[in-house]
Amino acid sequence: MQQQEKPPWWKTDFGPPYFKDLMHPVLKKNYGKWAYHEVIRPGVIKRVAESGDVVYVVRFGTPRLISIYTIRELCDIADKYCDGYLRWTSRHNVEFILTDESKIDDLIKEVEEKVGFPCGGTWDTPRGKYGLTNIIHTQGWIHCHTPAIDASGIVKAIMDELYEYFVDMKLPGLCRISLACCANMCGAVHASDISIVGIHRTPPLVDDDAVRRMCELPSTAAACPTAAIKVKAKEKTLEVDGEKCMYCGNCYTMCPGMPLFDPENDGAAILCAGKVSDARHPPELSKVVVPWVPNEPPRWPTLVEKVKSIFMAWANNAKKHERMVEFIERIGWERFFDLAGLEFSWHLIDDFRVPPFMYASYRVGTQFRW
Repeated sequence: MQQQEKPPWWKTDFGPPYFKDLMHPVLKKNYGKWAYHEVIRPGVIKRVAESGDVVYVVRFGTPRLISIYTIRELCDIADKYCDGYLRWTSRHNVEFILTDESKIDDLIKEVEEKVGFPCGGTWDTPRGKYGLTNIIHTQGWIHCHTPAIDASGIVKAIMDELYEYFVDMKLPGLCRISLACCANMCGAVHASDISIVGIHRTPPLVDDDAVRRMCELPSTAAACPTAAIKVKAKEKTLEVDGEKCMYCGNCYTMCPGMPLFDPENDGAAILCAGKVSDARHPPELSKVVVPWVPNEPPRWPTLVEKVKSIFMAWANNAKKHERMVEFIERIGWERFFDLAGLEFSWHLIDDFRVPPFMYASYRVGTQFRW
């Protein structure tokens, strides 16, 4: 079915502009009519249209949170090399779009020297060459009100360790790493090859004075998904049942007088073997492999070490095109834990009770357990 063009009366004062209005002329001309594409070097993708037109996309990894000054620098570089055409991807990469291949080397050099962002994050499936994609993550301590861990700091520390796999394509298969600062899962880490999730382990503290001044008691109590909050009408405050609380932070969203932060007990869990793609293996949920790692800012050495050990166990032993879940199902979870140097805990068995066809990867039947 042919794409319907923008109606002439379509004019609003909110939301993003119509996507074709800012599209590169070559992309706009050949929209939906591409012959093929290829990765000619790490971070550089060549797209060839049926008409013979060629466009190059040069990808750089960026932090998720950047200043307006950095954005202006990138826009100035885009004006210089590619008529101002650039875009950000959903995995926090910036891509420059140009048609002159001779400008690619100078573009990469200027971005790396002036802004400090590396070129890479691409993969070439037909040739079996894969680079590590940028880590998608939430906002963390810098902006969010319920995180148990930081986002930008942990992502920076992990990518510093795995930098060589971003700027080159030497992995056996595709690997997605993601991070969510709490169990509300804004980072969509429930289906990634390696996932980091912030974990609260203590109930929120109730500041009676702040609750009386700023909170509506019925709506705050109603916001609790496990009915762990009780209204104390006579005292005009709230009470939390620690046995029922699941540390989601929903009450703090409703009431600033119930902070959830706990520097001593907040930390992270590590999950792996999830995927969204349906290629070669059905989509799969991530599974917990490390139930707890404490916060250790600014470089989080324990967390980084465990993530890297999981990553390298896969990278050094997987077959070509094999995702994390495919690799683990081939060798078995016991062997995977040995290769990754992880301690197997009873916390990882039978802690998520749903029908076996939905979550059977740990083999929790009697033959395995007994």
